[in-house]
Amino acid sequence: MTELGTPIPVRRLPRWGFHTHNELLNGRMAMLGFIALLAVEWKLGHGILIWP
Repeated sequence: MTELGTPIPVRRLPRWGFHTHNELLNGRMAMLGFIALLAVEWKLGHGILIWP
């Protein structure tokens, strides 16, 4: 007699929300934006919110 065992549910990926690809892209864009902000502040010689 063959044993069927425990069925394993198949998880579908969500159609919207937090996907791994979106989170990686968002993190990379945030890092690039932060580096760009530091470069602008270094070039100006003061913080971006402090205007002389």
